Amino acid sequence: MKTIYLDYGATSPIREEALHAMMPYFQLEYGNPGSIHDLGQRSSDAIQRARVQIAKAIGATSSREIIFTSSGTEANNLAIIGGARKRKHLGNHIITSSIEHPAVLEACRYLEQEGFRVTYLPVNSYGKVQVKDVANAITEKTILITIMSANNEVGTIQPIAEIGQLLQDSSILFHTDAVQYIGKIPCSVENLGVDLLSIGSHKLYGPKGIGALYIRKGVRIEPLFHGGGQERDIRPSTLNTPAIVGFGVATELAVKEIQQESERLTTLREYAWSRIHQEIGDVDLNGHPTERLPNNINLSFQRVEGQAILLELNRQQIYVSSGSACSAGKHRPSHVLRAMGRSDDVAHQSMRITLGKDTTKEDIDIMIHHLSQVLTYLRSLFI
Repeated sequence: MKTIYLDYGATSPIREEALHAMMPYFQLEYGNPGSIHDLGQRSSDAIQRARVQIAKAIGATSSREIIFTSSGTEANNLAIIGGARKRKHLGNHIITSSIEHPAVLEACRYLEQEGFRVTYLPVNSYGKVQVKDVANAITEKTILITIMSANNEVGTIQPIAEIGQLLQDSSILFHTDAVQYIGKIPCSVENLGVDLLSIGSHKLYGPKGIGALYIRKGVRIEPLFHGGGQERDIRPSTLNTPAIVGFGVATELAVKEIQQESERLTTLREYAWSRIHQEIGDVDLNGHPTERLPNNINLSFQRVEGQAILLELNRQQIYVSSGSACSAGKHRPSHVLRAMGRSDDVAHQSMRITLGKDTTKEDIDIMIHHLSQVLTYLRSLFI
């Protein structure tokens, strides 16, 4: 039985080029990049190459604007908590959206315990933040705005460049969680107008356990950790050389292939949605129909819970998701779908299909064949 993986929004397999580049740094080139001898400096040089690769991928003006972290989650926490604490003398107000990833929402809720005030903006029925709502929420106490580039559950792309334009003459820090965005949509931090941008490696075919935070030159944030002074004292810790090397290679290749792959995935996405809508029916597409990630299909199937579909497809070695992988195991309605105005029942009926570089039309056809059978069976139980 063929395994069909359609959960790339949760994680992706590491690509061979990245894995191959990493291998020497596990055993042969094992030097600490902080050491001044040749072995250490070769590791340091490898890290600098990766820093340059990632800086170029997002249009940063300098590789020094890239700070390595252990994950996209840590990058979000560092940007939000570190940015807010550094600017607390200027105000205590933060603006975010109601559909952010838990790594953003929980960081904001944590800051509320420290006396910060957070505005959680609503979204429209497509899961999109309205720029006018951002503008109306700003006060003289606002010090930080954090809005994701694209939603991890429903795929809707957010108006980051428009918000950046709104803030261009402001002293308010602007952060975006771009973990799902980078490698799928062309990105320029200059065009977006952001001061801080979070990236995760394992969503673009790099290794797990490594991420990065873009910090615009001149922006200051407080570190969350204290130690040996690595990463310009912003994120001290011995750097994970193999993972960073793989991250750099994966990012460079993802951006190089972005136009062709985006077009291919968009075609597959539309093919899958058209067939499911026409042949299976009683299904709604969640998120914006066109302004969405090229690989994301989030669906609500009437009269059937998403987790039941997931488990039945799993028996056929077809792997999809019922929402965000970071919320897996928590059987509660998606906060994203509820913010979009969906009922708890509809939110429970959702299933996320996310395509990737190894997804083929044959995979889609096999998935739809089994999905049709699964839905017929599950719906029969409620007749």
